Amino acid sequence: MPRPVAADSLDAARRARELAALAGGETVDVLVVGGGIVGAWAALDAATRGLSVALVERGDLAQGTSRWSSKLAHGGLRYLAHGDIGVAWESARERAILIDVSAPHLIRPLPFVIPLGGQVDRVAGGKLEGGLHLGDALRAAAGTSRRRLPSARRVSAEEALRLAPGLTDRGLRGALLHWDAQIEDDARLVLAVARTAAAHGARILTYVEATALRAGTAAVEDAIGGESGEIRARHVINATGVWAGELSGGAVRLRPSKGSHLLLPAAALGEPRAAINAPLPDSSSRFVFAVPRSDGLVMVGITDAPFGGPIPDVPGVDPDEEAFLLASIGRVLERTPTPADVVGRFAGLRPLLASGERDADDATATSDLSRRHAVIEHDGILTVVGGKLTTARRMAQDALDHVTPGASCVTHRIRLAGADRPPGDLTAQLRFAVEHELALTVEDLLDRRTRLGLVPERRAAALDAARAALDAAPAGSAA
Repeated sequence: MPRPVAADSLDAARRARELAALAGGETVDVLVVGGGIVGAWAALDAATRGLSVALVERGDLAQGTSRWSSKLAHGGLRYLAHGDIGVAWESARERAILIDVSAPHLIRPLPFVIPLGGQVDRVAGGKLEGGLHLGDALRAAAGTSRRRLPSARRVSAEEALRLAPGLTDRGLRGALLHWDAQIEDDARLVLAVARTAAAHGARILTYVEATALRAGTAAVEDAIGGESGEIRARHVINATGVWAGELSGGAVRLRPSKGSHLLLPAAALGEPRAAINAPLPDSSSRFVFAVPRSDGLVMVGITDAPFGGPIPDVPGVDPDEEAFLLASIGRVLERTPTPADVVGRFAGLRPLLASGERDADDATATSDLSRRHAVIEHDGILTVVGGKLTTARRMAQDALDHVTPGASCVTHRIRLAGADRPPGDLTAQLRFAVEHELALTVEDLLDRRTRLGLVPERRAAALDAARAALDAAPAGSAA
């Protein structure tokens, strides 16, 4: 007797059935190209407006930029420093939806400390404190309670050292303590949105590459079956992030920005209980942070540098970027971490929208480019670019408002799939991922479903278990 399958369950057999129907000539209302966070939200938004929808992604879900984020659903304090109240307000509002409605199982409150002393004099500290209180006002206006994210306040040097024992006490006058939201796993957030879209009827088709987009059709290639064909759709949404310019035929100009991160054992930074924000000496609004994670590691980031040339599938971290991050966080620590402490590295590319020809070609810093998003209509295609992970739901809403201006968006009221977690041990997680989360390869399992691949040694240790999970899957569940 066949096993019961939940509506949000994704596996190879479902993928094959749905791809065959589309290859046979069936037309959908909306075709979403791109399986990152924006594409997944667009698929869910379209499906919950009563539209038939298919999503195609040339690799796995969250294979691109969406798995290389800073894993924060942040309230936009940095944008307040630039006077961009609109982006900060949108960030605070979308953070509230993620925390309280969409994904409370994937997001947790996280304290941050900004050490006062050294790089931050009394005048600069006062300005930072004022910005934090303005952020608190946006938090309250967005509906996030102080019980969820407490108000910012000054703390003594002693309390700062209890929260972050690795801080240097030389010249430490205290710290500013504020709270933001940490996403446990950005790739799993994408998966949760995609599974929820599937539960509402969306067809989620990974390893299907759109090679050309035209009004009403997309030429596609199935990387698993090897066939080529086309998918017909009344509306096509290009949500491919930093690759959006390539599929737009030059109609969309981007200035990608590279953000690099390092992973270190928590012991190398004194086992911090709070994230540490280290201000950069040449900026009043930029920090390098050290964020403790639930797996015994601390993530140090982030760079913000213009990136030129062909867009790689997996950006690397340059030695100069690593040295910059270690030196920057080391300014506020008793002991500066070294490259020998680093156990993992990753980088992502932000799809920032160039505001004109000068921006598209200028190699100067991208840190001042706006994080606003845009929906651009060209040649019968809608391309959505810019923005960031926190505001991806709103980006998708704006794109679907172009498609169905008379239909209301309801995604701000929907709880995502996965709140009832699969069993906790690794073997069960891997089996669940194959049978219900469309994991088709070892890379899907280790690099995006469990994120063990962030640390090469952990990836190697789990390799046999991942292969066994694929081999043990019921017939039709794995490719």
